[in-house]
Amino acid sequence: MSRRALRRLRGEQRGQEPLGPGALQFVLRDDDDAEEEGPKRGPGGRRPQSSGKEGVRVNNRFELINIEDLEEGPVVNGERSDCLLTDAVVSGNKRRSHSGSAEAQEDGAVADGATAPEQPNASGKLRKKKKKQKNKKSTSGETSESGLEDIDRVLERIEDCSGSQHPGPPPLSAKKHVLYVEHRHLNPDTELKRYFGARAVLGEQRPRQRQRVYPKCTWLTTPKSTWPRYTKPGLSMRLLESRRGLSFFAFEHSEDYQQTQHRFTAAVDSMEPSNIVVLLQTSPYHVDSLLQLSDACRFQEDQEMARDLVERALYSMECAFHPLFSLTSGTCRLDYRRPENRSFYLALYKQMSFLEKRGCPRTALEYCKLILSLEPDEDPLCMLLLIDHLALRARNYEYLIRLFQEWEAHRNLSQLPNFAFSVPLAYFLLSQQADLPEQEFAHARGQASALLQQALTMFPGALMPLLEHCSVRPDAAVAGHRFFGPDAEISQPPALSQLVSLYLGRSHFLWKEPATMSWLEENVREVLQAVDAGDPAVEACESRRKALYQRAPRNIHRHPMVGFDPLPPRDTIYSYVRPERLSPVSHGNTIALFFRSLLPNYTAEGERPEDGAAEGLNHNQGLNRLMLAVRDMMANFHFRDLEAPREEPPEGDGEWD
Repeated sequence: MSRRALRRLRGEQRGQEPLGPGALQFVLRDDDDAEEEGPKRGPGGRRPQSSGKEGVRVNNRFELINIEDLEEGPVVNGERSDCLLTDAVVSGNKRRSHSGSAEAQEDGAVADGATAPEQPNASGKLRKKKKKQKNKKSTSGETSESGLEDIDRVLERIEDCSGSQHPGPPPLSAKKHVLYVEHRHLNPDTELKRYFGARAVLGEQRPRQRQRVYPKCTWLTTPKSTWPRYTKPGLSMRLLESRRGLSFFAFEHSEDYQQTQHRFTAAVDSMEPSNIVVLLQTSPYHVDSLLQLSDACRFQEDQEMARDLVERALYSMECAFHPLFSLTSGTCRLDYRRPENRSFYLALYKQMSFLEKRGCPRTALEYCKLILSLEPDEDPLCMLLLIDHLALRARNYEYLIRLFQEWEAHRNLSQLPNFAFSVPLAYFLLSQQADLPEQEFAHARGQASALLQQALTMFPGALMPLLEHCSVRPDAAVAGHRFFGPDAEISQPPALSQLVSLYLGRSHFLWKEPATMSWLEENVREVLQAVDAGDPAVEACESRRKALYQRAPRNIHRHPMVGFDPLPPRDTIYSYVRPERLSPVSHGNTIALFFRSLLPNYTAEGERPEDGAAEGLNHNQGLNRLMLAVRDMMANFHFRDLEAPREEPPEGDGEWD
């Protein structure tokens, strides 16, 4: 009879043998190690004998960290269970009772069990290991889920403790710098994921093959595998000085980069885009060539290639950053008077324009803040004419209101038509939010109406063009009133008309909502009542308009323009000078010289502001050179003699049958 049959006759079960005095021996081993090693054998392939039963092995070493906790009972989901140890004691007593009944059987069976107790125990051990593995997997899953729930509870507590009770903006003192740029918002994919989901955005951007390795991680753009292999083009950045918490940097060109820059200038003068393409074949990361070719591709409706070239230019410049140069701090400065720095301004501006057209206003807002932070006092590209529009499109109303509150005292932002109308619109749209408390709603709506009435009083010539852009027919009482009528638009200075046109052409669609138009109508009637009542503020605004907007600054003229180095500053700081060439009047194409002279950045060869020549003398020399070119061109024209006899066609030709 087999041993299994004998056990059945005795009523025994596997694993119910009595525990010896050395049973509770803790062996700290892992399940994987135990399975790989298996039961160790002694010499001759036999297992080592032991006086007592094999000790109970604890596979999880982390259960023995705190013995006091084990004595008190384990903690499960935040509650301590005291019944686990008692269950273990009861199961041990049951095992002893079963073993006692087994010992009361026949004496021969005891002898048989003593001769070969290892074989049934071996199979029992394997089953015990499998059960332990299943229990371990289940307990690990439960602990991971409970751990995630605990983390979520902790995060909720942190948000409840740190978050404000109202949805309104927190105090200004608790916020960062107004021009602080967030890294994660410089990536347009972050905004697109929020709109369309990560799978729609990154579905085709996860190639399985290994991509080309690039030297560093960048924030402004992501390198592409289709780009040429990056080699340092000779562009670098150095720290000029640090004062009052601000750091002033400047890009530098090596000698090889200077030679490439001279060739690029000659290619621009030739007005042949193919010359720039040839230059990029030898210098694939020359910044100005990439930007100029991007404009050529944009004019040919190749938007994808134009954006790709701008991103490559940004990558080339970001690889040249100084280790201390920060994009986000708002305390790093780049002087626009240095030609080496202007390329970075233009690259950021072009990238911002592409992002806005792509439907990423939040990312474009961060780029606008970045450009403004490089030189906020001068604002060379006049980002203040654009930042309000991007903030409204991104629905970041709190940021626009904060910028207006902090900069109004020293920048007079209310004197710009775009801020005068956009800030009250931001207050109004903020009051439209459903979860706004009643007190904050009343405050926002009151501020919106008061600021809009001030804007209409200061800029009455903007109302009729705004209604025309929105395809709204004004009321007869409003259109026929002297304050908002045609005279208001005609009588305003040309510089003010330019500012109003820039704002309305860009942001008029934000006013098309019916609720916004009704709110505008209410405030227009309030302003008309104040005008008819003879409010002194109306006359004060009229005198201010005539005094302030006499001539537009140079940065406003530079704002809507594109191209290579538009309207360079008069006090440009040159680090190196382009070598002199022969005069194109006597040794070049006269017609090409004539059209080049019409460009706003045209200067004669060898002329630089630091040469000491008077500005009037330079203008006279330019005019003389232009007149010589015109005379030469007119001398080469040949007009047809009108008095010459015309040849009559032969008879019969041209007659109808």
